[in-house]
Amino acid sequence: MIGFHFHDHSTCIADGIAAADAHCRAAGLQFTPVRRRVLELLLEAHKAMGAYDLLDILRTEGLGSQPPIVYRALDFLVTNGFAHKIERLNAFVACSHPTDQHAPLFMFCRICRTVAEVPSEVTHGRLGAAEDDAGFQIERVVMEAEGLCPNCQEDGAQ
Repeated sequence: MIGFHFHDHSTCIADGIAAADAHCRAAGLQFTPVRRRVLELLLEAHKAMGAYDLLDILRTEGLGSQPPIVYRALDFLVTNGFAHKIERLNAFVACSHPTDQHAPLFMFCRICRTVAEVPSEVTHGRLGAAEDDAGFQIERVVMEAEGLCPNCQEDGAQ
């Protein structure tokens, strides 16, 4: 699923890795095995994952056991637009639109932690009007909505 809709998951993972690899080659950045694996894990999950969840997997795979390893990889992925931090959960999710400049809105399920990323345009609507009225230039917006995904609603989760 992308967010709450089914899709070809293997293509999603391959496309995400290919986009990151191409961007890194073009920008002269190192897409190290740890960075690649952390992105793969986020793409595979389509759920918010904490740094220590990722570190546990990296440890079992022999890719590192110290927190700075995963935090450096996550910082790289977030800085370069391949992942986002879900502030409310203190967790991370792969970007669904890594080649687009966007201000995402995250809808995450409080039960299963599935995350849907919806691109939004900051310059439209109330936020854009407030930006104009204040003479302020918005550089980063985090919009998060917590609730129940369709699957958890069907299961009667509370």
